[in-house]
Amino acid sequence: MVFKGLKPINYGGREVWPLVEGGKGVAVSNHMSSGAWAAAGGIGTVSAVNADSYDSFGNPIPQIYHAKTRRERHEELVAYAIEGAVEQVKRAFEISGGKGAININVLWEMGGAQRVLHGVLERTRGMVAGVTCGAGMPYKLSEIAAQYGVYYLPIVSSGRAFRALWKRAYSKAAEWLAAVVYEDPWLAGGHNGLSNAEDPLMPEDPYPRVKALRDTMREGGISDDVPIVMAGGVWYLRDWNDWIDNPELGAIAFQFGTRPLLTQESPIPQGWKDRLTQLEEGDILLHRFSPTGFYSSAVRNPFLRNLEARSERQIAFSLEQAGDHTHQLDVAVKGKNFWVTKGDLLRAREWALSGFDSALKTPDNTLVFVDSAEKAVIRKDQADCMGCLSQCAFSSWMDSETNSTGRLADPRSFCIQKTLQDIAHGGDPDQNLMFAGHGAYKFGKDPFYSNGFVPTVKQLVDRILTGD
Repeated sequence: MVFKGLKPINYGGREVWPLVEGGKGVAVSNHMSSGAWAAAGGIGTVSAVNADSYDSFGNPIPQIYHAKTRRERHEELVAYAIEGAVEQVKRAFEISGGKGAININVLWEMGGAQRVLHGVLERTRGMVAGVTCGAGMPYKLSEIAAQYGVYYLPIVSSGRAFRALWKRAYSKAAEWLAAVVYEDPWLAGGHNGLSNAEDPLMPEDPYPRVKALRDTMREGGISDDVPIVMAGGVWYLRDWNDWIDNPELGAIAFQFGTRPLLTQESPIPQGWKDRLTQLEEGDILLHRFSPTGFYSSAVRNPFLRNLEARSERQIAFSLEQAGDHTHQLDVAVKGKNFWVTKGDLLRAREWALSGFDSALKTPDNTLVFVDSAEKAVIRKDQADCMGCLSQCAFSSWMDSETNSTGRLADPRSFCIQKTLQDIAHGGDPDQNLMFAGHGAYKFGKDPFYSNGFVPTVKQLVDRILTGD
């Protein structure tokens, strides 16, 4: 029984359910999950962010970097990314059996994003229906999609962002715009598009924001039949009853990023799946530790708590005696000349006595205090950088002629590539970044998952279609 008012949409010349699998990068939205989602009649999404390739036995090939320089390692990363995504698309397309549709998802701010898109679309012609893209302002997305005859679905968090993209670029390739994804910056998992004008602690109701986005689209002459995809905070369709068939909003589709994590086809390790069912409301943290500089949402596990604690062991300094910086720091800096306040000196001494006896400079003229083991990990991770982002606060890499942001590497952040690869391939869910939407606690409350039930993707899609 299909939830009332919900009907298939025309997407790329085929009828599909208005249910989109949210793309989750670094080997999570892979062929098994997205192929099955498409086979169930929806729009499956293969993540083209450092996807897995396989050896002749079907085992994922570890992405190991052999080159000496960051620039050369970046070239290895782009090659891995293209090979992996092409392999995933081909396998997903086969699983889909010609049903539904397969999209690919990229982060605009990932290293080599445009090269990866060209490389993947060139080798998967006829298999990819559309490209979703966010994390930045992907102006060139429409031009690249049009070149390969595929649709594009920009991910935005406001009408204002879409207006800028439309005016500058998308209006020139309007016929390839398949949908606009509105990603709620307070509720979605992964990287979020909160602007400086918005308060991370004051969530806004998505309805007026989505209505404003539709108004902006209408100003551009975009038909109401071009769906807005609601992403972030979507669990039960019955919660969105007044959005379906609503003339104010036009066509609406729904994206599910978190729920597909817990299916039989989901490739994430069992430890991660188990952890999802144990979450409580409030266990997801909207934070700003990501080296991208974006806000992002993840499980507040020991990994994130450690980053919070690291930032709390932080004091401002001056290189000369000035103002209230009247005391010379005498711990954790080995003879270097830093002036701090009296209160900060006392705190620094306490931290050093507790074992946090290494002070690392940040780009903001502060020092963070870590123990020697953590310092060694931070320095090694920074040295091993392979340029997975267009610019990285943690390593100061930038995809430019100089390969540097020109800013000091920030020890308050972390290597995002390392931790996402680790958690996706069997690493400890407590000691890695575990992205999730803010509704992930519902796994433990939704009767669908009672007694440890883990559905197939088809069972999940069928369940969603009933409104539950």
